[in-house]
Amino acid sequence: MSCDIYIVGVGGQGVLTIAEIISSVAFKKGIPCNFYPTKGMAQRGGFVKAQLRLGRKTVGPNIPQQEADLVVSMELSESLKAIRYVKPGADFLLYGSKWEPTAVMLGKASYPALAQVGKEVKAAGGKLHYLSPELLPEFQGKQVRDNLFVLGAIFGSTGVAMGFTAEEVLEDITHRWPKAAEQNLFALRAGMNAAAKEAVDDILV
Repeated sequence: MSCDIYIVGVGGQGVLTIAEIISSVAFKKGIPCNFYPTKGMAQRGGFVKAQLRLGRKTVGPNIPQQEADLVVSMELSESLKAIRYVKPGADFLLYGSKWEPTAVMLGKASYPALAQVGKEVKAAGGKLHYLSPELLPEFQGKQVRDNLFVLGAIFGSTGVAMGFTAEEVLEDITHRWPKAAEQNLFALRAGMNAAAKEAVDDILV
C-alpha cells in the first residue's frame, strides 16, 4: 500500500501541522513516510505546501504531477497551484477559506471564483469535495482549529487509504496537546462528521 498526499495553504493555517500529525501516526505504525515541507514568505499569509509519500521505502520527496492520491487545499486561490498534482479519479478536498492578498484588496488583481476552481479540478479528473468554512464549529464559545477540522474531513469525506485509522490520529492528537485534548478532539470529530460533499455540480452553476 502506498499513498501520496499533496497539501497547500497559507501561513497561519496549520498546513504543516496536518502533515506532521499524519507522518507521526505513520511512523508509529511502521509505515515508511517521506514528509517534504515547503514554506513561502515566513509571514502569515505566505504560500505553504507539504508533500507526504506513505508506504514507499525508496522514493523521491516530490510527488509527480497527476500522481497525488489526495490533494488538500486550505485556501481557495492556492488550489490553483495544486490541481495539476491530483491523480485522475482521486479526491481533491477543498476548504473554502479565502486569504486575499493586498493586490486583490486594492483592486489591482482578481481572486479566483469557486466555480473556476471547481471547473479546473473537474477538467483534471479530480473528485472534488468542498468543505465550507461556515461549517467550522465553536467549542466553548471559540472556533476550533480549522486544520484539525480539515484533518477530520480527510477521514470522513475522502476515500484515501493511509494505512491507519482516524482513531489512531485521535490518540496522537491527545498525546501531542494534552491540555487542549478535549477541544482538539472535538474539532477532529466535527470534521469527520461535516458535510464535505462532492460539490462539482453545485459550484459550477
